[in-house]
Amino acid sequence: MLIEVEDGRAVKVAGDPDHPPTGGFLCTKVSRYLERVYSPDRLLYPMRRVGKKGEGRFERITWDEALDEVTTKFRDIADSPEGPQSILPYSYGGTMGVVNGSSMDRRFFHRLGASLLARTICATAGAEALSYTLGGKIGTDAENFHDARLIVLWGTNTLACNIHLWPEIKSALSKGARLIGIDPYRNRTLDHCHQFIQLKPGTDAAFALAVINVIVGEGLCDKDYIEKYTLGFERLSDRAAEYPPSRAAAICGLDESEIIGFAREYATTRPAVIRINYGLQRHAGGGMAVRAISCLPALTGSWRDAAGGLLLSSSGMFGLNDAALERTDLMSGTPRTINMSRLGEALLEAEPPVRALYVYNSNPAAVAPDQSKVLEGLRREDLFTVVHEQFQTDTADYADILLPATTQLEHRDLVKPYGHYYLVYNEPAIAPLGEAKPNWEVFQLLAKKMGFEEACFDDTDEDLIRQAISSNSPVLRNITIERLKKDGWARINVADQYAPFAEGGFRTPSGKCEFYSEKMTRVGLDPLPDYVPPRESPESAPELAARFPIQLISAKIGTFLNSSFSHLPSFLRSERHPTIELNRSDADARGISEGDSVKVWNKRGDCRLVARISDRVRPGVAFAPSTWWNKLSPGGSNVNATSSQELTDIGGGATFYDNLVQVERHTGEN
Repeated sequence: MLIEVEDGRAVKVAGDPDHPPTGGFLCTKVSRYLERVYSPDRLLYPMRRVGKKGEGRFERITWDEALDEVTTKFRDIADSPEGPQSILPYSYGGTMGVVNGSSMDRRFFHRLGASLLARTICATAGAEALSYTLGGKIGTDAENFHDARLIVLWGTNTLACNIHLWPEIKSALSKGARLIGIDPYRNRTLDHCHQFIQLKPGTDAAFALAVINVIVGEGLCDKDYIEKYTLGFERLSDRAAEYPPSRAAAICGLDESEIIGFAREYATTRPAVIRINYGLQRHAGGGMAVRAISCLPALTGSWRDAAGGLLLSSSGMFGLNDAALERTDLMSGTPRTINMSRLGEALLEAEPPVRALYVYNSNPAAVAPDQSKVLEGLRREDLFTVVHEQFQTDTADYADILLPATTQLEHRDLVKPYGHYYLVYNEPAIAPLGEAKPNWEVFQLLAKKMGFEEACFDDTDEDLIRQAISSNSPVLRNITIERLKKDGWARINVADQYAPFAEGGFRTPSGKCEFYSEKMTRVGLDPLPDYVPPRESPESAPELAARFPIQLISAKIGTFLNSSFSHLPSFLRSERHPTIELNRSDADARGISEGDSVKVWNKRGDCRLVARISDRVRPGVAFAPSTWWNKLSPGGSNVNATSSQELTDIGGGATFYDNLVQVERHTGEN
């Protein structure tokens, strides 16, 4: 992103035309980034709570006062019988760079002895599935999609969530490529597909296994690739035999012909590439779904082609020196690990109890599952909560100490992407507004106040970037901070026509694509891909579905980035109000018309949404775009009031889309 500055004020943001992955244009969200930076609602000064928790009333204090209060409380807790593990950090992707996302903060909490946080809310199910199958988060280079003859968009809304891939897809289409979409919801990207396969939520693994069944049964495999570069083919074939198209069609709500036709087209087209995204792994069997899908390119040998294979994430390729950044060696003992997707449970039930919560780069009051329990925990008078934020979010309303944070335009960072192979250097374009400070600096100040004497707490942001890129990884050879400063970005050392597994080289224990994973056996998991049904569906939980018959999907939309942009005026004008799309048959059965206010509820909680009648969802399924701030939503809650704290089969991830609800017209009486 290029910033034009006049008299110390940023006046224009634009894409960098020399940056290959983005091609000089910005997404909808970032194109309006100045609205975020200069919002009159920015937090600019440290504050202390003066009202009840949740009221959002604060008084201004100095940084010294704020830091003294935090460190005094942390020392008291650390010296108590429960010890420092009663302090919990909570962060995720609000600031994506490694400096402000995973460096000085990790050092501080490791040295303090705080509880560790398992950062699972987005991607761990798919990430661990890739690790077991391919050996890491590595995939097809997005810059090569233009040469594909078949592109499969599986569980992804490219125009909303991966817009910079779209020019590559358009180029492929102009040369005659076919585009197939697979999803429970027909998002606007899928309107551009030659074929749309609308399966039931959470049934992707059954579909993939049936595709494998057809490919193996009809002899459409690349036998040479399988023999040289895969492990466990016979066992995978036996597992897939349990999923003939007839069985999978019943599970997925499809015709057998859709499965068979897709399998034949995929297996006989080269190059063929699959783009999957994180939505399809946010249900009970999400890890196995990604694992089953990620077996397909090795079966057909599509990894041989630079424009073939599969892309979920590229973040495993960068070889950054995480050990130097995070300094786990500062830890003493074995502090417990708390799963962020179970924050409500942790705040209410953990032993020893969580007595202090430090939130940064996240807004758990809005984004965490099982919202009612999260808010109940945040209301605890004996919970000391610190929130470091750019705005007074739903979570900030519960803070005891509220600290102002910088935006991307105001701090230095190094961004490791997960959709392409370019490191990006983030140079501050303007001075921090007010008294805002970046994450790394606040943790450095806290470390000094705590009396931590280790030299690593003296490191600057530039030191941290140098440490990040100082590794033995060949992909970082000749990439220096000076080069990054000069050019703004650098492609890691991989070929232009990068085909990561053209000749094997998987990063698994065997060096092969592991259809059968002995490593999974050792941790008590099924070593073969399988279909794990949703916990909440009419088929898997019929008694629950009798009360709550609608499967609710709450995926992302183009103007919101989780909750990061959903409070800005231009985006609120665009989206107007939180909505839910219902199939006509479900709406008619409930006497619901277009534009009606509806109550969406289950035993965990409820929210108020505006009804949209649509053929984009199948009967029994609803789609509610997320994530709205609670205080900007009718009734004061969003769809996460209904989501559960249950975890995925692999990786302990969140299961936002595994959610049965009831929908009824809201009359104002319930």
